[in-house]
Amino acid sequence: MGLTDWLLALHVLAAFSWIAALVVYTVVIVAGWRLTVPSDVVRMFRVSRVGDALIAVGMLGTIIFGIWLALDVDGYQLWDGWIITALVLWLVAGGLGGREGKVYNAARDRAVALVDEGRDAPNPELGAMLRSQRGVVFHSLMVVVVLAILVVMIYKPGA
Repeated sequence: MGLTDWLLALHVLAAFSWIAALVVYTVVIVAGWRLTVPSDVVRMFRVSRVGDALIAVGMLGTIIFGIWLALDVDGYQLWDGWIITALVLWLVAGGLGGREGKVYNAARDRAVALVDEGRDAPNPELGAMLRSQRGVVFHSLMVVVVLAILVVMIYKPGA
């Protein structure tokens, strides 16, 4: 197995990690729709730590190994249209993920604050934060953008 094979394998594994993170976050978001008790919300968000690790590995791995692959493979150039498209979509996904994270991290932080204050009764404000339309929209857009990246990576339009 040569360097190119290793780079491709690591790039694909990173992509799987990114997809796994999106699945974890989707489960956390959907599970959060029914929660209003702060301690339950804090417990639920512990699961999202797995997603945090997966998204870091996935996003960093795809960009690092993807660029390395583009430089290593003779038939590809960084300025190929499909590679530029993938890079732009990667940046858009990162921006969406950051915005999504702010929405759900605010809910997590509010739940932690309520637990720390000893107010572990159902809290409608917390429930509303977890059912945020903005969070769902950002997450849905992130999923669509990642799927678009996969389509670009698989079909390499213009290559």
